[in-house]
Amino acid sequence: MPPLRLTAREKIVEGAVSMVKMAVDKLEQEKVVQLSPADKAAMVSNLMVVLCADEPAQPIVSTGA
Repeated sequence: MPPLRLTAREKIVEGAVSMVKMAVDKLEQEKVVQLSPADKAAMVSNLMVVLCADEPAQPIVSTGA
């Protein structure tokens, strides 16, 4: 049997993947936004970090380059 902490982390990731998939599907289904594959990958990455992080998320404002 895996350690309890590993099992809990697996459940957190499983829930996060489900939430991210649901969010992406709903945004596309309701035509809220059209995401390129790169935009979709960035959004998925950002949501997974926020949902699975051990610490609160820190907002970042993009100022362009």
